[in-house]
Amino acid sequence: MRLLLQTIKPLTPGQEDLIKTLTNSEYEIVGVFGPTGSGKSLLSLAFGIDSLEEGRYKRLVVVKPIIDVTTGEELTLARAGPQYTELIKSYITDVLGMFTSWDAIAKLINDGRLIFVDTHYLKGRTFDDSLVFIDDAQLIKMESLIEIILRVGKNSRLIVAADPLSQSLRNRGHQDMTSLLRDVLASEAKAKVVDLGIKDIIRAGAKRGIKLIIEYLMRSRSLSEGEARSLEFIRAQVPDADIITVVELDEIIKKCELPSEHMPNLLIITKQGHLGRLVGRGGERINSIEKDLNKRVRAVELTLDFAHFIRTIHPIPWVWKKVKDVDLIGTYLIVKVFNEVLGPFMGQKGSYIRYLDSVMKKLLGIGVKVVPIETTEEVKVKERKHKK
Repeated sequence: MRLLLQTIKPLTPGQEDLIKTLTNSEYEIVGVFGPTGSGKSLLSLAFGIDSLEEGRYKRLVVVKPIIDVTTGEELTLARAGPQYTELIKSYITDVLGMFTSWDAIAKLINDGRLIFVDTHYLKGRTFDDSLVFIDDAQLIKMESLIEIILRVGKNSRLIVAADPLSQSLRNRGHQDMTSLLRDVLASEAKAKVVDLGIKDIIRAGAKRGIKLIIEYLMRSRSLSEGEARSLEFIRAQVPDADIITVVELDEIIKKCELPSEHMPNLLIITKQGHLGRLVGRGGERINSIEKDLNKRVRAVELTLDFAHFIRTIHPIPWVWKKVKDVDLIGTYLIVKVFNEVLGPFMGQKGSYIRYLDSVMKKLLGIGVKVVPIETTEEVKVKERKHKK
């Protein structure tokens, strides 16, 4: 029989890394953290069912909270009755429906090899010879998560999937249980955490949804008196341009001890497709705004390609060309920078990265982390030295 993972082609490097991690038996615990639509449930469930078919485990234990989206309450088996089973069935068919039939899943359930666990009824249970998969861990109370982990018995393995990005956006950057759980798992022996980002999302609706959430948060953020005045003025000057928000930068520049004479005073964020309307055909509109406000202005349109943000707000204009990748992963905007320009990118005593971090936190409560990477030439030099 052809295994499910053989029929699912990974579409991103992050998904490839997740498959390699799942199929590496050295890891007793796998944590996969990423936004909705990035393949966490699909790849984990497919691997779990493959593990049953290959005889690696006797049971696949799935822990999936069922949440009432209206009240926010978790539905229990006792409370929901037959509806609980139907909701679980919908969950499985939504995730795996393109790759296997419900009859095949139903047979595993009827044989007692695939079981679903209500987080409220765990006392006295032990999951031996089992692959335990906790999905949507960000929706489970910490005491219930601990109880589940305690029930993982001998010859068993644990997979935990969660969406820290949604939690971080809801909490506007305040540390939450999901990011703490990720850090705990990452430091465990025989464990590996796979972090997926926005670029790993393969479901178009999920990308659109995250972009709308980000836009909503930017539009609804509290403005200072100066920001409110500037926003009102700009919207009046360019009524055909959809201005999402503005950010005053003077205090951040002062806090990061940056030279103010060449730095912008104001950052304008427009809806995608509206930057040209703000700037004007020859730049006349934004030049007029700068003159009337007596402020140096920079502007960027909102997309999920946050490299545009880095290019717009970084104090050194050319440095963005040496940025390898930018992605919103978990509770941070991760910027991968080549070693050769790490110093100019970070700034003296890290002043530039503190500046970027402060701007993003003011906008979304999301911090910035820099990951240094090697150039192709540096990798080749290392390989030559290793061969010697």
